[in-house]
Amino acid sequence: MRILLLFLDGIGLGPNNTETNPFAVADMPFLTELTDGKRWLEGIGRVQSDRMTFVPTDPRLGVEGRPQSGTSQAVILTGKNIPEMIGRHYGPKPDAETRLLLDSENLFISVKGAGKKAALLDGYPPGLLDNIGRGKTLPSSIQYAAIASGQSLFTAEDVREKRALTAEYTGQEWHSHLKLTDTPLYTPYEAGKMLVELSRHYDFSMHSHWITDYVGHRGPFEAAVGLLERFDGVMQGVVDNWNPDEGLVIVTSDHGNMEQIGDRRHTENDVPTLIYGTLHRQFADGFADLTHITPRILHYLTQ
Repeated sequence: MRILLLFLDGIGLGPNNTETNPFAVADMPFLTELTDGKRWLEGIGRVQSDRMTFVPTDPRLGVEGRPQSGTSQAVILTGKNIPEMIGRHYGPKPDAETRLLLDSENLFISVKGAGKKAALLDGYPPGLLDNIGRGKTLPSSIQYAAIASGQSLFTAEDVREKRALTAEYTGQEWHSHLKLTDTPLYTPYEAGKMLVELSRHYDFSMHSHWITDYVGHRGPFEAAVGLLERFDGVMQGVVDNWNPDEGLVIVTSDHGNMEQIGDRRHTENDVPTLIYGTLHRQFADGFADLTHITPRILHYLTQ
């Protein structure tokens, strides 16, 4: 059993509004086919087929306010209701209380503690790694959890040597914005295939895509549509190259945001969770909120 967790920051299930919700207009034929022809919108409900389960997932966890990345990502990686434990939703980066909780227990640590292999598959550019190393930039909860488990975050060299993938999948932004033109370029489909190939080196692997949250806060709408259409191609590459019997692919998010372009705040909407693989029904049984991810992953990896 292997598990590949694909995280998309800041995507929720919002209203069918073609002016503010890119999920209402984006051309996502593969993902829509997976969910029985239904777009990823408010009211989609639970969808199940012979190969996957889709679950609208509660990120609010009974805590007043808008879910935030720092605490919600930590919930995904610990299975604990961290907003309730510290008394608030907090972000974008983890506060001191959340970091202490991630230090003591998180999914990367638990998998490795069971004698198995785990990794965050993202490669990061030199400037960001330097800022994190000097304390100028705090790592996200996901990055922090991987570091706490003993992983050194993957570098541009790892991306060049095809040991890691950039956060935006294709590498195009590294070329156009960072001028790192010696790094590989992929089509979305090829990036999905690469994620599967990388995941086969580990029992648990995770890829974190943060650009959806960035565009959700800033727009424009057309960029959000493009990100979703890119992810559609990535997921087709993942599913076409994943043997359903070898484990599970899980897609989820920490809070809503990009489904409401024009409002710079997070939403309180449910987030989508998609579970693909032969054992999807068992994994999805009773699944309802973000605290349910880690316990189920550990059950399947350590039983």
